[in-house]
Amino acid sequence: MRMKQLLTTFVVGASAALAFGTAAAADMTGAGATFPYPIYAKWAEQYKAATGNGLNYQSVGSGAGVKQIKAKTVDFGATDSPLKGEELDAEGLTQFPAIMGGVVTVVNVDGLTPGQLKLTGPVVADIYLGKITQWNDAAITALNPGVKLPAAEITVVHRADGSGTSFLFTDYLSKTSPEFKTKVGAGTAVKWVTGVGGKGNEGVAANVQRIKGAIGYVEWAFAKKNKLQHTQLKNKDGNFVQPDDDNFKAAAANAEWTKTPGFGVVLTDQAGKASWPITGVSFILMHKTQADAAKGKEVVKFFDWAFKNGGAAAAELDYVPLPPSVVKLVQDSWKANLKDASGKAVY
Repeated sequence: MRMKQLLTTFVVGASAALAFGTAAAADMTGAGATFPYPIYAKWAEQYKAATGNGLNYQSVGSGAGVKQIKAKTVDFGATDSPLKGEELDAEGLTQFPAIMGGVVTVVNVDGLTPGQLKLTGPVVADIYLGKITQWNDAAITALNPGVKLPAAEITVVHRADGSGTSFLFTDYLSKTSPEFKTKVGAGTAVKWVTGVGGKGNEGVAANVQRIKGAIGYVEWAFAKKNKLQHTQLKNKDGNFVQPDDDNFKAAAANAEWTKTPGFGVVLTDQAGKASWPITGVSFILMHKTQADAAKGKEVVKFFDWAFKNGGAAAAELDYVPLPPSVVKLVQDSWKANLKDASGKAVY
């Protein structure tokens, strides 16, 4: 109930922002991914109460967040699609993980309960390629013996904006379907073969709720908040699994954080009997040289506080906090990479 009350107060969209507290000299600005927005909002509310310092975060999608931090119009950007080392270096940026969670497939099919329908990556890919167009298609019924599926048309719903959620979804489909990889590929913005678009997780969730026979993909908290019919997915080990914290953690268990520049691990289609196949990490982008050292220090203090105090809120909203070992790596990266104009460490 607390999660529902929190999420229903959000005002999000392409240009919407949520300010926590009145503006003050130390208040931070951030923009980007919609995927972590619920937990950033909760953390900001708690941090404001604890410190008096506020956060204004624009939930505008990963693509827009990357553009805004590159343009230096915000103190930090947020993306679910990690930037590669060469791009970070070219832009003078540093990148670190902040939170983990899951993306789920959701449907609107009469007679189904949440978590009942079973799908696989190749079947979902064929739906998004326009090859499977009916819910009683043999490829779907074969996965769901005993489940009565209607002879109803499938309406594909996808993101209309540049999105880290889309990156995770398309990366997963590209890993499980060579045809999808060739025809659509993985990215924050791709050329969809079919379907209707929705802006943000909110827009996709709304379209799936509105359109009978729809299928879409959203962050897990949005699926729960809207009581959408999420599906099971078959993971790399061949097991059908449900989305939950333990299965998100399982996907992240073997992540090799130190071997990828900017911690840029992608956790889709990970091995492990319990691994949820569309698990993702949300990242923060900051300029290595902080023109406003006070703002840079406040951003680091906010995430440091969240790592130490925000675990309960993360679990409540169905996110997975970073393991302590990864938090230590992030703190070390702050010391090494974030400097003021004179070269002094911000953290």
